[in-house]
Amino acid sequence: MEDPRGRFETDGTAESSRKARTLTEIARTPVTILGLGAMGTALAEAFLAAGHPTTVWNRTPEKAAGLVDRGAMRSTDIADAVAASPLVIAILSTFPTTLAALGPAAEALTGRTLITLNSGTPSGARDMAAWAAEHGIRYLGGAIKNVPAAVGKPDTLLYFGGDRAVFDESASTLRVLGGDLVHLGAEPDLAALYESAVGATLLPALIGFFEGAAMLSARGIQAATMVPYAVKWLQMIESVLPVFADEIDDRDYTRPGSSVGLFHDAIDDDQELAESGIDVAWHEPMHDLLRRAVADGHREHSISALFEIIRQPYRSDMDVADQFD
Repeated sequence: MEDPRGRFETDGTAESSRKARTLTEIARTPVTILGLGAMGTALAEAFLAAGHPTTVWNRTPEKAAGLVDRGAMRSTDIADAVAASPLVIAILSTFPTTLAALGPAAEALTGRTLITLNSGTPSGARDMAAWAAEHGIRYLGGAIKNVPAAVGKPDTLLYFGGDRAVFDESASTLRVLGGDLVHLGAEPDLAALYESAVGATLLPALIGFFEGAAMLSARGIQAATMVPYAVKWLQMIESVLPVFADEIDDRDYTRPGSSVGLFHDAIDDDQELAESGIDVAWHEPMHDLLRRAVADGHREHSISALFEIIRQPYRSDMDVADQFD
């Protein structure tokens, strides 16, 4: 029997236990995962662990072997894989790659929900949404903001753009992948937009860490010794991001905690690093931003005033030099 909270009680017999398991399985939405890289495999494992009937497809079918051992159904035909589930999650490399792969499965996808979690640009997401609409496919563009090992954790963030009704219908299933689900808005390219915006911090931060490791290595010191201090530094950066965001949104840079001039005056210090044998050539574009900001009158303004330079079309060093003549 079903209790008032929607759960099924049993009398302890084998038959009633079998019925309860069957009813539980019926309640779990079948899912198809397209693409079995590290993240796609992690998604499939999470759905399998949660009891969702899971079909997997990959251009190299052998990559599905471990998932099949865990109970996944492998399809070598993408149209068959799509037809197996009402919810299809594609996590191929890019939007063009996804479109190319899904071409033969367009008819099978009609009337189903397609969610993309691949990398790509907002324009790529808009193209994907247009293709889905043309074929009668319900579409959400999404992104998962963590590493494969974090899939399924309560604080793992996934955000989505597209039809709110599609998001609401899929949320209970998607929560298997991470507990922090966000619907950004109706525009299908919003997840790709935020993915690009938030992801812009990743490579510069990592290169900075690698440069620090090179500096320590030159002195015979292991990179691991830097990690606790780098983490503290990143936490400090985290604490000032809301301040910088308010300055940018208000377009008011007149109360600097750290000024453009402070960073500009430190440009020459990089020469010492270069002379020590460390490659700091990647700093030059940042130096260019600082020079352009000073040329535009932002020397005494908050470092967040670099936003005003970045949002403009690029000007070369020669253009900046002309302003000082």
